[in-house]
Amino acid sequence: MDAVQFDPSKARESLVPLLPYQRAAIENPARFTWNCWSRQSGKSFTFSLRRVIRGLIRRRDQIILSAGERQSREVMEKVHRHCHAINVACSLQSGRSVAPEPSVVRGLEARLPGGVRIIALPANPLTARGFTGDVFLDEFAMHRDDDAIWAALFPSLLRGNGELDVASTPRGQGNLFHRLMSNPRFDRSVVTLLQAVDQGLDVDAAAMRAAVDDEAIWRQEFCCEFLDERTSFMPYALIQSCQSEELSTWINWAALQSDDAEVFVGVDVGRVRDLTAVWLWRRIGRVLETAGVWVMRAAPFTEQESALCALLSQRSVHRCCIDATGLGRHLSERLAERYGGHRVEGVMFTPAAKNLLAGGLRVAAERGLLRIPADAEVTSDWHSIERSMAAAGSVRISAERSSGGHGDRFWAAALGLRAAEGSMPPGAGFLSGGSTRFGRSGVW
Repeated sequence: MDAVQFDPSKARESLVPLLPYQRAAIENPARFTWNCWSRQSGKSFTFSLRRVIRGLIRRRDQIILSAGERQSREVMEKVHRHCHAINVACSLQSGRSVAPEPSVVRGLEARLPGGVRIIALPANPLTARGFTGDVFLDEFAMHRDDDAIWAALFPSLLRGNGELDVASTPRGQGNLFHRLMSNPRFDRSVVTLLQAVDQGLDVDAAAMRAAVDDEAIWRQEFCCEFLDERTSFMPYALIQSCQSEELSTWINWAALQSDDAEVFVGVDVGRVRDLTAVWLWRRIGRVLETAGVWVMRAAPFTEQESALCALLSQRSVHRCCIDATGLGRHLSERLAERYGGHRVEGVMFTPAAKNLLAGGLRVAAERGLLRIPADAEVTSDWHSIERSMAAAGSVRISAERSSGGHGDRFWAAALGLRAAEGSMPPGAGFLSGGSTRFGRSGVW
């Protein structure tokens, strides 16, 4: 590879525009660093640049573990841009298997002058084994199996005085990122959004705070506070156990049109402040896999009805449960009249019904029966559900209302699960073209 000679003496110069807190992180001589930074403060940018520079100076391989494959690709794009900015040759390779099962995990690799490799991997205990080099754990609080990853990865640092940077935004208490905060072997840095703005980050923090309209999100995501999860009905660890990087919130219309698909829909109705959230589950064996999450903001009821009719007209959609409380009552009645009460069930959101819906979703999650996308809004909605004791001693399940909704995606998912659990037995079919009619002969 033709490479421009890299001069380590220039590694600390401002070859890339840096804010003071970013420069301090890159120039930090500590072997082990723990960095709790606000969202969008430049964590991945800063520490991927640190690992490029440190790798060139130390002539040592660098390993980057991100929460998923998409995030690892984004970090490697930053590595490529860093190399271009500091005039260092960089040869990228992708698609190479880095696990015993090639179909499970694939990594990205950049080759730099001096034989230095930068390897970006999706976080997985399998990927963390078998490497020797310095390590950057990107958004470590978001990693599933963080303890197993830690046990598999830490021996990589044994030879050659390996270096380790751990960086993330908080995600509740009790996870390994939170525990490392008190480890005296790690040099600590905390950068809140307000601190980053004070040091030159071009962001309107006041506008962001007003727009997020959720004190818990603001404190955790931007003020770097580790919030107590004891009141959360769906802890982050449980949500993460259901997540799959292969899934997204986009509706898989091709799957809906498949003859053998079994799809179930949950609808939480809103109009002005709350969202109308539509959750689609597709049954695959015993597991329910997310086939789409559809959100409508301040949509007229005629528009909402039209959108739901487009879904219910799909043969694969077996059953729908819809919030029939308040604003949703008229909509649920119209859909039940058009498609039949056996296909569309209105559910009144009484305290008892909400407890059953929420409990059913949590139990299914704990049993490993749900697969959901690793989506920030879905995660926030599911985690926003809180459990508290009412005055009479009963358990109350609720979510604080915000501009981002009222736990709407959670309730839509719970309603969709109810639709799946109450689906018709095999043998009863239907055809959809306006009003529903049964399409098979027999006792029906």
